[in-house]
Amino acid sequence: MTSTSRTTTRNAWRNWAGTVAARPVREVAPASAGELAEAVRGAAEDGLRVKTVGAGHSFTAIAATDGLLIRPDLLTGIREIDRKAMTVTVEAGTPLKRLNAALAREDLSLTNMGDIMEQTVAGATSTGTHGTGRDSASIAAQIRGLELITADGSVVTCSEKGTDEEREIFAAARIGLGALGVISAITFAVEPLFLLTAREEPMSFDRVTSEFDELHAENEHFEFYWFPHTGNCNTKRNNRSAGPVAPPGAVSGWIEDELLSNGLFQVVNSLGRAIPATIPAIAKVSSRALSARTYTDIPYKVFTSPRRVRFVEMEYALPREAAVTALRELKAMIDRSPLRISFPVEVRTAPADDITLSTASGRESAYIAVHMYKGTPYRSYFTAVERIMTEHGGRPHWGKIHTRDAEYFESVYPRFGEFLALRDRLDPDRVFGNDHLRRVLGA
Repeated sequence: MTSTSRTTTRNAWRNWAGTVAARPVREVAPASAGELAEAVRGAAEDGLRVKTVGAGHSFTAIAATDGLLIRPDLLTGIREIDRKAMTVTVEAGTPLKRLNAALAREDLSLTNMGDIMEQTVAGATSTGTHGTGRDSASIAAQIRGLELITADGSVVTCSEKGTDEEREIFAAARIGLGALGVISAITFAVEPLFLLTAREEPMSFDRVTSEFDELHAENEHFEFYWFPHTGNCNTKRNNRSAGPVAPPGAVSGWIEDELLSNGLFQVVNSLGRAIPATIPAIAKVSSRALSARTYTDIPYKVFTSPRRVRFVEMEYALPREAAVTALRELKAMIDRSPLRISFPVEVRTAPADDITLSTASGRESAYIAVHMYKGTPYRSYFTAVERIMTEHGGRPHWGKIHTRDAEYFESVYPRFGEFLALRDRLDPDRVFGNDHLRRVLGA
């Protein structure tokens, strides 16, 4: 059989944010699970380490390699829709935006999703990408089955209904960090297409923090953004709706989502990078620019929004009950420091799940995410934020900037040892290892 994969050599790879670059010995773009397995076997025989990249939306070096870089560009599309089981099986390299649109055409949807959809399904789930939800969890928590290529080139299928070993692999590989193998296909739970009504409303920092528990309890999906150097927040409540569909108007939607959130935001961040002293004044204006609005649409058009302003990000998952305290400490730290922060702080929630290294594993969680405009020095800010988050037992997002190591993760993940033991069995020679994984998982 003729191979349809593409192989190249010595092409530099960079992630979306420009924080990581790698120059692998060779690259391959397999077009099937069989070609993917062949590529992994060949690399192992040649003594090369193997990593897969998706859309490059991780801010860390989790996907960097000096060996074989696998690009899943040809591993895309839906394999099967099972309407009886209400699942969809999709190739690992499929971008979320293509999956969402394809499901909508079939009158189906994922239950919950993050706020961007540029990532591949495997990249998003492997690093724990999530949205916000009172009852519905991360994208990985919606996985019902996985096809995984292990270090010896074996094709392993696993699910919650498999053998003991398959269930153990399934529990870990849904958020596997690329450390257990290369995912070739994912089966997600889906449901009939539904409508969400989004209610966006400005709210003061004091009000949103004092009413955080109520806002979380009363809404299926609640999140908010706090603008540093101000007492202003913008809140978003998404709840299921009987309709009718009422999307934002063409003009008002463009003003909110493109002009204010992307075009003008790009300009003010560029100004803030050039003249940091202007940032507090800009923040006061920016935090009042977004007005209250309500609209109703299918899920991916409500959950997701375009993000064209490039940035770097750190995000920590805290026990939900610690979120308000940590956020107030964060605000106090910024208020008394010389830091000038032009990006809002994002706060979301998730229910507890049973995935071994999920940031919400075993506990209801709240996420606090901080950002800095690309090209702006961020280490002082992120270091100060990380100090607050770790004091509350925070777990950093696996795809976002942090300085934690294996010793720290062992202290905040009760099942960390389970993951390491499984990795030792599936990849004893660390075919899927790299320097980043050595730091976060240990040698």
